[in-house]
Amino acid sequence: MIEAGGDVEMSADDTERDETAEETPELSDDAEAPAPLAGNPRAARAVRGVFAATLTLEALVVLFVPRAIAQFGSGLTAVKLSLLIALAVLFIVAAGLIRRPAGIVLGSVLQVALIACGLMTQAMFILGAIFAAIWLYELQIRRQLLGPGS
Repeated sequence: MIEAGGDVEMSADDTERDETAEETPELSDDAEAPAPLAGNPRAARAVRGVFAATLTLEALVVLFVPRAIAQFGSGLTAVKLSLLIALAVLFIVAAGLIRRPAGIVLGSVLQVALIACGLMTQAMFILGAIFAAIWLYELQIRRQLLGPGS
C-alpha cells in the first residue's frame, strides 16, 4: 500500500513471503554429494598451493628446532644441526615437487621424519603429530575435490 507521503507499507503477508524467498534450500540426507572437480584446474592449483604452504611452514618449524634443542634439550651437536637443516631442505624440495605425485609421496614420508624429530626435543612429537594430522586432512580434501586417483 502507498500512503499519502509516498511511503510504501508492507503487509504481514508480504514480509513473510520476502523472508521465505531469501532462505536457501537445504539438502536432504539422501541428496547426492557434489561430483569431484577433477577437470577443474583452479581446484587442482588451490590444492597444490595448500600442500606447498603446509610443507613450507613445516620447514620453518624445523628451522626453529635447533634453538629449542640448544636451550632446553641435551645440546646441539653438528650431527643434529645437519639433520635438521637437511630435513628443512627436503620440506622445501617437496613443496617444489608438489605438482608431481613424487611430491605428495615425499611430503607424506617427511611427516614421519618430522614426528621422529621428537627424539631430539619432546615438543616435536606434539608438533609432528599436529602437522601429520593436517597433512592427512589435506589428503582427504584433495581426494574429495579432485577424485580418487588424482
